[in-house]
Amino acid sequence: DMKKLLIIDAHALIHRAYHALPPLTTSNGTPVGAVYGFLLMVINALKDMKPDGVVVCFDSKGPTFRHKQFKDYKGTRKETDPDLIAQFPLVEEVVKAFGFPIFKVSGFEADDLIGTISTTVSKTKKTEAIILTGDMDLLQLVNAHTKVLRLKKGVKDMDLFDRAAVEATYGFTPEQVIEYKGLRGDTSDNIPGVKGIGEKGATELLKEFGTIANIYKNLEKRS
Repeated sequence: DMKKLLIIDAHALIHRAYHALPPLTTSNGTPVGAVYGFLLMVINALKDMKPDGVVVCFDSKGPTFRHKQFKDYKGTRKETDPDLIAQFPLVEEVVKAFGFPIFKVSGFEADDLIGTISTTVSKTKKTEAIILTGDMDLLQLVNAHTKVLRLKKGVKDMDLFDRAAVEATYGFTPEQVIEYKGLRGDTSDNIPGVKGIGEKGATELLKEFGTIANIYKNLEKRS
């Protein structure tokens, strides 16, 4: 009977808060800036979206199935700051205090869980899923019953993306987000992409051919 479900991408919000806000500590020196920023973003989303339910998805420790498929996945990432690492369990404590269900599964990222939950919910056609995140990747999940509330700047500026907003902002559809990532690559995840293809080139190719598979079918046309 739920009309609107807010699905929170915890790690994306924690990372955003940690880097967007000045370092904050408790009286005993415990870092809590990311916890504070996380709460600000969640509370603002609750006020704006007024969901009937909330779930929170976390990344699990250790490698995922993507590391098995591509050994260099996220291989260029620097070690996480200890002050940031210390705040993940604190955020979990806060989420439990709110009474929100937590989803965390070994071998999978929060994105995978968010995709599973939002897809399951959207299939009912009775509940609207709102995904709160800072990542572009999750725009691929946008459909008639799923929207993405994406952090734009800092911890307060957010944009709500439906299908029309994705197309107007980026020039391609939600379904083409994975095609765009394949062409453009993603330095944050160490995904190489196609050499010589940037944001503009990837978008133009998708407008003309739609998919990477169709680009391959028309290589002679572009040579």
